[in-house]
Amino acid sequence: MRMIRYLLTAIFFSATAITASAQGYPNKPIHFVVGFAPGGGTDVMARAIGVKLGEALGTQVVVENRPGANGNLAAEVTAKAAPDGYTLMIISVSHAISRSLYKNLRYDLLKDYAPLSSIATVPNVIVVGSARPVGTLKELIAQAKAEPRRITYGTSGAGSPEHLAAVMLGLTAGIEMIHVPYKGGALSALDVAAGHVDVGFNTMPVALPHIKGGKMKALAVTDSKRAGVLPDVPTVAESGYPQYAISTWYGIVVPTGTPKEIVARLNGEIAKILTLPDVRERLAGLGADPLGGTPEQFGQLMQSEVAKFAKIIKDANLQGE
Repeated sequence: MRMIRYLLTAIFFSATAITASAQGYPNKPIHFVVGFAPGGGTDVMARAIGVKLGEALGTQVVVENRPGANGNLAAEVTAKAAPDGYTLMIISVSHAISRSLYKNLRYDLLKDYAPLSSIATVPNVIVVGSARPVGTLKELIAQAKAEPRRITYGTSGAGSPEHLAAVMLGLTAGIEMIHVPYKGGALSALDVAAGHVDVGFNTMPVALPHIKGGKMKALAVTDSKRAGVLPDVPTVAESGYPQYAISTWYGIVVPTGTPKEIVARLNGEIAKILTLPDVRERLAGLGADPLGGTPEQFGQLMQSEVAKFAKIIKDANLQGE
């Protein structure tokens, strides 16, 4: 009985401490972890949200860049942070891919983090150099079927969302092309525009300047809907593959165990931030469409994306290095 009373007392005071902490939140700087280098799309997105979040909460939001291993190094560190609302991390579709692609991760995306809010989605686009005699995705696929393993395609790297978009197209359309991974989407796009690589799978911000400049032709976007910046370019689904849809999405998570009151407050503030004209303009400059929504909705997205990419990775027999 003495032990039971002790445990009950400990639980009571622990719950009381959490409630008090949530009520006084925030009373110190918040750390916003980014698993990529400064200046990239993920970093720019995090800083746009972080500045406004700090203003709304009346505290400083410090963006911490911890690049390495496709965002996994930052994820490992954040998983061990105190679940008190003072550590946030921006994640993307890359983390959903990593869960099945890498066998020795020291964190679990679905267990170690609580979803906070989705932020935005960025469509990928399938492109060819302007000199290449291909005008539609159907023509490209017909050529790939006629010449198996002859067509090359570039992406921002092995295991990247663009790589998985190409793999999924191969599985869906029954074609096999040769992957040429680059250390970044910008390098890949340059070689596609120059004709050194036959096809490119790029995010919209990377490909759009080349398309607008006449150096590339856009064959299809990989998202479920057309891109506002390229309204005349069909989706892969519209091109004959209705089950196909892959986009690059971004969201924010916190360590599992973060008080629900804090999660609710942060989610509400981020929802307001995503409606601000200057934030929407900043995201549009990255080719991104704001998302938002509840933590539960973002959690459902995370789970469905993990399941989708697990199947693609298994079917294609991919392994991360």
